[in-house]
Amino acid sequence: MFQDTSVLGRAANGVARWLAIAGGVVLLAMIVIVVVSVIGRAFIWAGLKPILGDYELITVGMGFAIFAFLPIAHISRGHALVSLVTDNFGPRANAWILVVTDFMMLVASAFIAWRLWFGMLDKFSYRETTILLGLSMGWAFAAAMVGAAGMVFVALYVFGRSISDALAGRAGPKHVGSEH
Repeated sequence: MFQDTSVLGRAANGVARWLAIAGGVVLLAMIVIVVVSVIGRAFIWAGLKPILGDYELITVGMGFAIFAFLPIAHISRGHALVSLVTDNFGPRANAWILVVTDFMMLVASAFIAWRLWFGMLDKFSYRETTILLGLSMGWAFAAAMVGAAGMVFVALYVFGRSISDALAGRAGPKHVGSEH
């Protein structure tokens, strides 16, 4: 059930992959916004102007992109890893360390999603908007919520995968970029 080839594993990997693609598209859009705005500012003398609300758009886009990239980093074990001590442990001990750390990631992800949810509800109820564009801040929180919810789903799957691997005596998936 908690293997990458299972239906649940393919779903978790698919969610992580599609969120990362969406985050990449948003990052590319932010790059275009910044470039066009900088060119507009540089050539004000020629009648050009920056994009109205560029800072607001970048802020909302960055909030989404950050949360959109977390699931792919977690499912592929792409987070930063300091293994000075754990390199000396055996595979069984390291498998159970992954269970503990994956549980902590699940708790942290659920907490962040929970607080984002209530923040989003507050922004909608108070009708808070951005200054220049008048965009509802609730939608900015909702965009981040998409990635946060995906992260909770992926963290739950990864935690189950870690428990399954530890109980079966299997080594977990390799960390991205590790030389082991």
